[in-house]
Amino acid sequence: MKTKKLLLAILGVGMITAGIVFAADHADTPATTGKTTDITDVYAFQGQNTSNMAFVINTQGLLTPSATGAASFDNNTMIELNIDNNADNVEDLVVQCVFNNGTMYVYGPIKPSSTGSKSIVEGTATTSVAVTPYGQNPIIASQNNFMAFAGPRDDPFFFDLDQYKKIIAGTATSFNNPGNDTFKGTNVMSIVLEFPKSLLGATNGKVNVWAEAKRKI
Repeated sequence: MKTKKLLLAILGVGMITAGIVFAADHADTPATTGKTTDITDVYAFQGQNTSNMAFVINTQGLLTPSATGAASFDNNTMIELNIDNNADNVEDLVVQCVFNNGTMYVYGPIKPSSTGSKSIVEGTATTSVAVTPYGQNPIIASQNNFMAFAGPRDDPFFFDLDQYKKIIAGTATSFNNPGNDTFKGTNVMSIVLEFPKSLLGATNGKVNVWAEAKRKI
């Protein structure tokens, strides 16, 4: 099981007070780097429809263009978005993304039967969408007030790794503007979900969200 990206999405009753919230981590330990369980980024932001929230979970980072065409989501790996709506750092709702031969099935948001490192698929699928092949126009499902996408995308995270190493080594004191994007030209396998804020169950206008990759046992 791989847990990634605890973050805070700030929600107002009808607006979001932070434009985008994100966390990132590339090049993990050998146990996860390059695996279907490797989560690189989680983003949470208000949708174009201001009544919605959008969530992006990126996996399998640092894919070269030549490797992207063969990359796929694993039938035995569930990607789970966890939602804590009462600030106790325990998931109150989950959105579960499971894969079967090129199709993503999305379950939730729904209260999980149990919390923590083990999960079962909850309820019935809210929607499903075919995984978009590399280089093709995006396939987007829109059903039950829920939109979903799965497929390869250019890695959106900007990071100047060389300058970071210089700062750590003490040979530089700050990042350059704009610097060099170490991740330029690499891709990720991306999941994008958008659904109404009302489904988050946030009583105080805030939710904590994080993502996990869970292998079937």
